[in-house]
Amino acid sequence: MPLTPLDIHNKEFTRAFRGYDEDEVNEFLDQVIKDYEAVLREKKELFEQVTSLEEKLDHFNNIEETLNKSILVAQEAAEELRRNAQKESQLIVKEAEKNANRIVNDALTKSRKVMMEMEELKKQASVYKMRFKMLIEAQLEMLATDDWDEFAGDQSNDEVVFEEEKA
Repeated sequence: MPLTPLDIHNKEFTRAFRGYDEDEVNEFLDQVIKDYEAVLREKKELFEQVTSLEEKLDHFNNIEETLNKSILVAQEAAEELRRNAQKESQLIVKEAEKNANRIVNDALTKSRKVMMEMEELKKQASVYKMRFKMLIEAQLEMLATDDWDEFAGDQSNDEVVFEEEKA
């Protein structure tokens, strides 16, 4: 068991003939007591300081652990967000491709329909042209016949009669 300042203070030495000077020994012991008390006080302060620092260290270790967990959670959340964004972008691309295909198919269908209508109009124009040509040819043929000359001669008499009636 270590000595206490009180043990040192209460220590009594046996008297011997021609021993040490009692006042000198007492002065030395008083100095030892003061130094020993200072050392014990310093030891107590250092122990309290170590205890306080250990508590702070535990606190900071807890903070570090919490931060590490938070970082892991944040990394997992970021990874999940990245995966979700990637899936969403793939869905958007697929939807855009479907829309593009639909638009292209609609355009092709309309183009075919317009082409068919154009072909039908070309046929109708060709039929119209052929009928018109046949009508003109028939009219020319009719003009080329002798019957027209007879009709033209009769008409001049009709014009004279028509003019006389006016007057």
